[in-house]
Amino acid sequence: MWLAIQPGFALLIGILIMLIFLIVFFPKKGLLALLNKTRLDAQRVLLEDALKFLFDCEYKNISCGLNSIAGNLNISADKATKLLDRLRIMGLITMQEQHFHLTDTGRSYALRVIRVHRIWERYLADETSVGQMDWHGEADYREHRMTPEAADKLAAQIGNPVFDPHGDPIPTAQGELPQHKGQALSSLQEGDIAKIIHIEDEPHSIYEQLVALGLYPGMQVYVLDVSEGKISFAANGEECVLTPLFASSITVELQLEQAPLMPKYDLLSSLQIGETAEIIGISPNCRGQQRRRLMDFGIVPGRVISAELKSAAGNPVGYQVLGTTIAIRKDQADLIFIKKVNHSVTSDKPEATGV
Repeated sequence: MWLAIQPGFALLIGILIMLIFLIVFFPKKGLLALLNKTRLDAQRVLLEDALKFLFDCEYKNISCGLNSIAGNLNISADKATKLLDRLRIMGLITMQEQHFHLTDTGRSYALRVIRVHRIWERYLADETSVGQMDWHGEADYREHRMTPEAADKLAAQIGNPVFDPHGDPIPTAQGELPQHKGQALSSLQEGDIAKIIHIEDEPHSIYEQLVALGLYPGMQVYVLDVSEGKISFAANGEECVLTPLFASSITVELQLEQAPLMPKYDLLSSLQIGETAEIIGISPNCRGQQRRRLMDFGIVPGRVISAELKSAAGNPVGYQVLGTTIAIRKDQADLIFIKKVNHSVTSDKPEATGV
């Protein structure tokens, strides 16, 4: 009996061995091919991130050495040295007095990656409900996997924007970029009036706190006090205090003509039950689908709105606008600017809806 089934058993073993061999060694789709592709993709991502960092240093006229590159990429100095040697052999960088510079080819490569990244951030901000703190990470993933042709189509789809949501200019398809302008908020003096034109989104921990303060590109700031360990400034009528490290992540453009300070507007969240206000606008920090949804419900400049009722937990609050009561959460109401008025709004029993 053993002799009778042995050939079938041997055939089964042979088939299993063949299947394992195919799974491991199959061209392009086998396990070894996929592992090798993953390794090469990881190397390419690191290479492209290094080019982006080198371009950013050149664009802002900052010297770039081995330690700064290793720190930015979060790799060891030895690994950074090997990476830079590879970039030099590929003709993408040159080295002069321990500092690294992009060649024309390296600069063109870096700009292609940066263009995809910033287009994606703008798309995520304006066309999706992806949270502000997730724009950068998602764009970081997409920038290494999207072709320039696909990026051009996406840019056309959203109207070929010129700036990303952080205030950074988006390179053109031809690799053109305006010269860097502005200065760090930390460099201003007491009494200076400036406009925020860019907020750096790295490192994530600093960016998160700047967003929590309600700061955004286009906001006017007035410097109240500058000392060794802090800078105090007014933004939208509120005093903010930052350390020089945090303030250096904000790029501003000095208002040389000393334009008058923008008035302070109240927030919709400050409206008490029974009070009425005129809507002044929606904060630029409210973007994409959330902004469109609010506008669809009548939250537009000049519209009159009143606080009608509060939920048992106090959040959300029901606001009446255009004869309809809509429920708005506090985090959304904090993004709506208003000017309180004395008269009240009367209407028939409103239809209830929500945001």
